[in-house]
Amino acid sequence: MNKEKQIQIPEKLFTLMAAYILEEDLRTNENYKIIEKGIFDKIDRQIEHDLYTKYKTAPTEQQKEDARKEYLDRKGIHPDFRW
Repeated sequence: MNKEKQIQIPEKLFTLMAAYILEEDLRTNENYKIIEKGIFDKIDRQIEHDLYTKYKTAPTEQQKEDARKEYLDRKGIHPDFRW
């Protein structure tokens, strides 16, 4: 049996998410947008982390290079500034 992977989010985001779900008065459009941005930011960081890990652990040089390029593209590094 595989252990489920855990992720961390900022305490402020967790608290706002819990309050949004549990307290009907806090279900505002503003809170929804804050939660949505926090979740999308976390997803982006996870994808970048996975790409970096893939780059460092890929079995072939081609897979490493592909992961490296995708990581740098996501980070917005201009091709002229890459090694």
